[in-house]
Amino acid sequence: MNKLSCIFAFAVTVLFCGNASGQDPNVELELFAQLDQAVGNIAYTHDGTLVLSHHPFFKPDIRVATYDATAKTVVPFPNKQWNTPRDENDWYLDDVLGIRNDSKGIVWMLDMGTRNNITPKLVAWDTQKNKLHRIIYIPAPASLDISQLNDFAIDEKRKLIVIADEGIARGGDGSKAALVVVDLATGMVRRVLQDHHSTAPDRDMPTLIDGKPLGVSANGKMTPIFVGADGITLDANNEWLYFCPLNGGKIYRLPIAALADHEMTDQQLGDKVETYSDKVNNGGLSIDQQGNLYFTNVGSHSIGFVSSPERKYSMIASDERMQWPDGISYSQNGYMYVSAAQVHLGSAFNGGKDKTSKPFYIFRFKPFSEGMLGR
Repeated sequence: MNKLSCIFAFAVTVLFCGNASGQDPNVELELFAQLDQAVGNIAYTHDGTLVLSHHPFFKPDIRVATYDATAKTVVPFPNKQWNTPRDENDWYLDDVLGIRNDSKGIVWMLDMGTRNNITPKLVAWDTQKNKLHRIIYIPAPASLDISQLNDFAIDEKRKLIVIADEGIARGGDGSKAALVVVDLATGMVRRVLQDHHSTAPDRDMPTLIDGKPLGVSANGKMTPIFVGADGITLDANNEWLYFCPLNGGKIYRLPIAALADHEMTDQQLGDKVETYSDKVNNGGLSIDQQGNLYFTNVGSHSIGFVSSPERKYSMIASDERMQWPDGISYSQNGYMYVSAAQVHLGSAFNGGKDKTSKPFYIFRFKPFSEGMLGR
């Protein structure tokens, strides 16, 4: 691309390359929204309403909200009461990052419970009836004191939700990261694949932001952060669950039918895990109907891509404004949406000084193949 073309393309940003057909098409990465608070994950309801989590890293007052792109307004979701902590019970949203929608109009919100030290839970809100659908608690031993239940995938066919636990809360170093399986038919929850290489962070791949190491600063020293199981998604046929640690160079997959078998041991599950492809340190993970994977590269302001069936990694888009791209999810309007959360600019990583700046962005792009609502 010559200099003139680069300047002309700057407003929308760069190249998409390496799709399943082997072509190198140019696809625009668009700036969709500018907000006053950092966005974690995004879901879309059947009527096209955008539901987002304000990133819990920054302790927002409004944990989950809807966003009106026309009016550019944010409204607490499902209402203000659910975003307001109380002492008498835990029927409120405490610390939410992962949100997903299902085919029945239910928005599922994963409350990590780390802010006020309450039991983690899934809160399901029926957007068609505008009322609470269900609460499922995730107590010990399915969750641990160091659990940070980050993101999840919904298998409506088998009535399962599978959660990625990063293992970095309350001093956790990622070494006890795992998957948590929730049986929606019985309410049973169980912890699997802890101590397995597919959920653990790779200590040889520290988080680098533009080549500089990221860690928690204290007393003039920096402690690197290693994040375990993070990105997670399910293919169109509800056959393969894809997942990976944030810090690591591989994406893994597992037949989700194996997770539905409660009699299967952890060792048996581990034997069924396949190494699928290479990657870089990533946050969110999504998939299209052709099995192409898309993920947010936290250290390089970019979107990564693994083509199917070649299983070849490439960087397909970047924008300097996309600081710490995090959640990635599909809407029925044909776009995938990406939040830019500026996590690395928070005070915890900068000696107590908050270096974030407004606005916080949401970007979008059209994937190579149609995606799926809720992925």
